[in-house]
Amino acid sequence: MSRPEPELPPNSAMPELRARIDALDARLVALLAERSALIDEAARIKLRENLPARIDSRVEEVAANARRLALRQGLDPDLAERLWRVMMEHFIAQEDRVLSDPRRD
Repeated sequence: MSRPEPELPPNSAMPELRARIDALDARLVALLAERSALIDEAARIKLRENLPARIDSRVEEVAANARRLALRQGLDPDLAERLWRVMMEHFIAQEDRVLSDPRRD
């Protein structure tokens, strides 16, 4: 059984804050789409240069960069690393699909 949604007070600042969060989410999605396009480019380069999708040293470098940047911005570095590792796994799989596409031969 679900709980009823709480009602916001008439002069709540939450709607404005939620709108700002939604706008930020839209920017984050746009940045992720840009990163995805760069990953497609990386996959084409890796295909041409006969490189694998996963390069463990690069994965660790990116994870360390995420932690360092998070610390600099006051974000929990554990959260940043977890998010980046999930994102990297997704993008490695994206590269792998390009590298293993049988139509490319």
